[in-house]
Amino acid sequence: MQNLKVLHIVAGSNHGGAETFCLDAIEALDDAGVKQFVMCRAHDRYIEVLEQRKIPYEIMKFSHLEKILRAPKRIRSRVKSFEPSLIHAWMGRAASFVPSGLNIPVLGWFGGYYDLKRYKNCNFYMGVTRDIVRHIIEKTGKPDRAFVVHTFGTLKPEPSVERSTFSTPEDASLVLLLSRMHWKKGVDVLLQAAKQLPDTYFWLAGDGPDLEKYKQQCTALGLDDRVRFLGWRDDRAALLEAADICVLPSRYEPFGTVIAESWFAGVPLVAAKAAGALQYVEHGKNGMLCEIDDIDGLAKQIKSIENDITLRADLIANGKITYNELFSRETTTRDLLKSYNTMIDTMPIKKCA
Repeated sequence: MQNLKVLHIVAGSNHGGAETFCLDAIEALDDAGVKQFVMCRAHDRYIEVLEQRKIPYEIMKFSHLEKILRAPKRIRSRVKSFEPSLIHAWMGRAASFVPSGLNIPVLGWFGGYYDLKRYKNCNFYMGVTRDIVRHIIEKTGKPDRAFVVHTFGTLKPEPSVERSTFSTPEDASLVLLLSRMHWKKGVDVLLQAAKQLPDTYFWLAGDGPDLEKYKQQCTALGLDDRVRFLGWRDDRAALLEAADICVLPSRYEPFGTVIAESWFAGVPLVAAKAAGALQYVEHGKNGMLCEIDDIDGLAKQIKSIENDITLRADLIANGKITYNELFSRETTTRDLLKSYNTMIDTMPIKKCA
């Protein structure tokens, strides 16, 4: 492992679950002693971490024009100078920029059920759930080239967030949503469910294209006294520490790292039956499930946790077990390194011309 060198191609936006995990994984690999080089956009939080850890990087715009004129040459040049053991392309856009004929393993990462056309120059594939890997194998016919490595829910300790910061009573039940403000995430369903929970407060942490629409809906429902829009937050551990319940009401969610994060933090989880939750959340054991778009069901499951101390304790205990088995930082890092080494053994490196 001491000779392992990974070139990361990261073309994602500044905020988002996949982008957050990518940076978390880079930090974990750095802690494991892996030499890395990152080609990414000029996002402040990426640059801050990379410079703090002295991980070398190069800024790219990942624009259509750059893809045609400069990107292939820049990536080839970086491969030649850095001599990586493999390239890790984080999602489809990044994979589409990797030129052909590099003669080293190229890994394409899947955070969802993506079309494979952007991954044509990838030799290997990695999905964050078992079912995403099933999808990859179905599309490629190459089970030996597809790997499942779960995102991890381990969060760094952070200064606590006082409830008074967001005008929330200490003795109130507090429900936390960590999500992009997008129709797919079911935020509108949560707001309607909140109408049925008159003594419960809600923190909605996230940004996105529908944020203003949800603020307007909140006002129209008469919820402004109990719902707080926090905007994008990086202090997930602190927010979870302040919360009593974590919710994931998504209509579409291939996984949802917040599931693993709630288990790590010991916060009971309520999730809609999107693909990710259905694969890993066992109703009544490590979380509570409701149907997608089920306003009454979502409210009912939140109430069940608020009103049943024994259920709450069981969900926390069993969630911790699932976290330790599948979603710890140590487990994910080990599986990621094992997958890298399998790829390298499968495709011996040749010098790039």
